[in-house]
Amino acid sequence: MQELLRLSRVSKSYGSIPALQDVSLTLPRGKIIGLLGPNGSGKTTLIKLVAGLLFPGTGEITVDGCPPGCEAKRKISYLPERNALDLGMSVEEAVAYFVEFFPDFDPVLAHKMLSELSVPSERRIRTLSKGTKEKVQLILAMSRRTSLYLFDEPIGGVDPATRDYVLHMIKENLPDGATVLISTHLIADVEPILDEFLFLFNGRVVRYDSADDARAEEGKSLDAIFREAFRC
Repeated sequence: MQELLRLSRVSKSYGSIPALQDVSLTLPRGKIIGLLGPNGSGKTTLIKLVAGLLFPGTGEITVDGCPPGCEAKRKISYLPERNALDLGMSVEEAVAYFVEFFPDFDPVLAHKMLSELSVPSERRIRTLSKGTKEKVQLILAMSRRTSLYLFDEPIGGVDPATRDYVLHMIKENLPDGATVLISTHLIADVEPILDEFLFLFNGRVVRYDSADDARAEEGKSLDAIFREAFRC
């Protein structure tokens, strides 16, 4: 296994409330991995720690051997759960901004996806619907040609047809050796593209497995395995 991401005994709390507890984890290159767990399990905290937006209380994180910092961030394309774009920009201006800011950004791929999803490039982002804003943000993140993609609920606000397109684009347009970590509650939708999955519960990794192996061993879908594991 060629290692891309390593977390070693990582913990993070907000005041007295633990969000992640003693997480040790190694993720390989070239995989699409589902980060799955009920609300409040620590998924967004884990992604923000890896992205360098938060710092662990204890433990260490490395991306391709680099600790958090500028070099590690160059290897990461991060899609937050909430909109982080300048709403006053047009879609085309946002593309131009990414071209200037990220040397690995592929504007040809970005324009291809914008066209195929019928996103009006001349419109100001503030004038777009919630779902279209999410499409723009996702397209910009996917158009980076980097090593690690961190997607926090990338398809939650888009319609089912768009979900199918997005998941196809994720699978077909990844650079060689790149890994995607997808946090989502829409397990049945993303399951067909997942190579591996993590179950996170109360800030701890309770299972890390191959999606194919889990389905073969238990004779049920990953969605069904999740529902059984976290039944209320």
